[in-house]
Amino acid sequence: MERRTIGAAALAVGAVGLGCMPMSWAYSTSRQRGGDSLRAVHRALDLGSTLLDTADMYGPFTNELLLGRVLKERRGDAFVSTKVGLLVGDQHIVANGRPGYVRRACDASLRRLQTDVIDLYQLHRADPEVPVEETWGAMAELVRAGKVRALGLCAIGARSARRPGARLHDATVRQLERVQQVFPVSAVEAELSVWSPQAREALLPWCAARGVGFLAAMPLGNGFLTGTLTPGEGFEADDLRARHPRFTAEMMAANQPIVAGLRRVARRHGEGVTPAQVALAWVLAQGGQVIPVPGAKQERWVAENAGAAGLHLTEADLAEIADLPAAQGSWD
Repeated sequence: MERRTIGAAALAVGAVGLGCMPMSWAYSTSRQRGGDSLRAVHRALDLGSTLLDTADMYGPFTNELLLGRVLKERRGDAFVSTKVGLLVGDQHIVANGRPGYVRRACDASLRRLQTDVIDLYQLHRADPEVPVEETWGAMAELVRAGKVRALGLCAIGARSARRPGARLHDATVRQLERVQQVFPVSAVEAELSVWSPQAREALLPWCAARGVGFLAAMPLGNGFLTGTLTPGEGFEADDLRARHPRFTAEMMAANQPIVAGLRRVARRHGEGVTPAQVALAWVLAQGGQVIPVPGAKQERWVAENAGAAGLHLTEADLAEIADLPAAQGSWD
């Protein structure tokens, strides 16, 4: 698989990563099986999808524990990205950016992951009660201590809190400018997909200008862009899509033209090429520093996603995708 680099340290990873969250959190619990997930991670590493993206809050904690079972055997094959800064309680999630907590959380993640160093340690969300510079400074100390190799920041997700007229990621860019003064940012993780392309407005240019890697979260639109979801089929109560406005039966039906367009492009590239691979190839085409991190918990999806690294879209393909209708429905 093609290799891409993250940050000034030029940390090399496979062009398509693996999002591990669905194995333990936020998606249908009844379909989460540890054995299947372990095989999926091994398959990803075999195919060159070396970036494994997790967080201490996924589970919580169980996702890191699962990955630790693989890393115990194959640490040299993997690039480990985990996150800090969010705590999961009963029916709520809160931020904690206190330096003491960050240090303790890192040690706990290292134990669960069964490794002595985290390749990329990301701030999941800034704590509104702690200056982000203090949190970032504590994370920088972990780099100097040899517990972490590089630091990353996850984009602010609160769309409804934007200033009037501001672009989606303007607040994230301001935050990045602040922490960059403390210690270099190696990567930014944010949503980027055919139906949610807003990161191209401000965030991708910021990263490209500074040699910062970009981890594209939800590059398959939480599964919608695969073309495998049926409008009206419904989701389990614990599945985040059960409460998302864009996943109502009405909105899923309204957005089918996007999937149809991806399917048309896929057919031009030959038998066996899928809409999901076209969606990932579109993300890869957004810049050499972009690494899509699609979530998957089964070997077959891991293999399909990895195959997108070898799919090169033409200018005509990209123009056709650009002409697809904008997604309908709120994403808040």
